[in-house]
Amino acid sequence: MMKRVLLPLVLLLCPLAASAQTSVPKAAPAARPAALSAEDQALIDRAVAYLEGLNSASGRFVQTDARGSVTQGAVALQRPGKARFEYDPPSGLLVVADGRSVSVLDRRLKTFESYPERSTPLGLFLAGRIKLDGGVRVTRVARLSDGFSLTAEDPKKQTRGSITLNFTDGPLTLAGWTLVDPRGTMTRVRLIDLKAAAGLNPAQFVLRDPRPPTRQR
Repeated sequence: MMKRVLLPLVLLLCPLAASAQTSVPKAAPAARPAALSAEDQALIDRAVAYLEGLNSASGRFVQTDARGSVTQGAVALQRPGKARFEYDPPSGLLVVADGRSVSVLDRRLKTFESYPERSTPLGLFLAGRIKLDGGVRVTRVARLSDGFSLTAEDPKKQTRGSITLNFTDGPLTLAGWTLVDPRGTMTRVRLIDLKAAAGLNPAQFVLRDPRPPTRQR
């Protein structure tokens, strides 16, 4: 039962691994996205400048999966490449990106998995240089009442599904993201009070498999 609740997080961070473990039929080719306007490109440029300037930050997050289950915890970001999502009890989940891989530790189930960071949506906004016109393709720019959103996908389909980054204005802030996996399942993450945070402890972005060697794969 607990595994089913935690699965959306793995889908959020590691869609390649999720699609490899489940039998997912190939989706029909998507309609070609409409060309982005000059106003759309201006919003993309704002988002890129903001993300590249977000060197380190911390705050809280709230995750809602497709079944309506809500979990929350603390988040810390250290660009380039590093992030930490520590879920509040009773969840035993800890997710750490160290710049090379994304590791998922479940203390309750005593499992540990690791995936290349470049194959996860985290790489979209943790990279040192963010390319929203090269490595990923922005397929939609939407205006919201308090900001805007950018929907992006991997045109080479190495990372399946899509991710939508939500931004609020006044000042410009990353408010969260929504992931749609290859099966159309949606997972939302909302960031709360995300603020610049200097002097983050580098040790919190290191996560090694704590299990005895006999239990490691």
